Amino acid sequence: MKKTIFIAAALTILSVSLFAKTQIIAHRGYWNQPGSARNTISSLKNAQTLGVYGSELDVHITADNQVIVCHDDSIQHHDINSSTYAELKDLRLENGEVVPTLDAYLEQAQKNTKTKLIIEIKYKKDAELEKKTVRTVIDLVQKYKMEQHIEYISFSMNVCKELVKLTHNIPIAYLAYKDFLFTPEELKEIGVSGLDYHYALLLQKPEWIAEAKALGLTTNAWTVNDPDSIQKLIDLNVDFITTDEPLKATELLTTK
Repeated sequence: MKKTIFIAAALTILSVSLFAKTQIIAHRGYWNQPGSARNTISSLKNAQTLGVYGSELDVHITADNQVIVCHDDSIQHHDINSSTYAELKDLRLENGEVVPTLDAYLEQAQKNTKTKLIIEIKYKKDAELEKKTVRTVIDLVQKYKMEQHIEYISFSMNVCKELVKLTHNIPIAYLAYKDFLFTPEELKEIGVSGLDYHYALLLQKPEWIAEAKALGLTTNAWTVNDPDSIQKLIDLNVDFITTDEPLKATELLTTK
């Protein structure tokens, strides 16, 4: 029964995506399912089955240049940037999966390219480490020929500028909460393709959504789980909503 409901929901999302302006991105994948966890291959598979626009993930680089998918700077007290992949590869996550690599994510993404990978390159205090991570991630994406099926986001303007310099026609959105804010006009001048701001900020400054659209920038609100806030952002015609509740968000789109 659960499998039938899941498939029906996915078909509903697919039909909605053909007509709705607002699209849904699963925050760290569609992890809120039995047997899954945030930033895992299973969470990506769930997002693909659900049929949402994108599945977000966070990446860091190890001391030996392996790109690891993880939100925090460390895993089970192992600092990722100063650890080798051999020291991390057998660590088990809360659902029993091993720590995934970006290689594994890209391999899974190739199996269903309708759901894009939304790759967040994490902020670092070391600007050179950020640039190294950017270059390594770009090389991996090119290796798997997935340039048309990924998008980049980052809280680091240094990362965003490096991406702008090294990529062509790949969406790049600048992330912000309440500090280090840039207006849509400033982002346009920098050369990124969109803003990805905390939903509370966009609800306080809804004019930024309209201004960004007028400038040809995309608008994304994160991380929106409250139905009332999701509905308000849909009504404001935000382009993307990043959420831990991708199914519920899509159900709201169907009732618009």
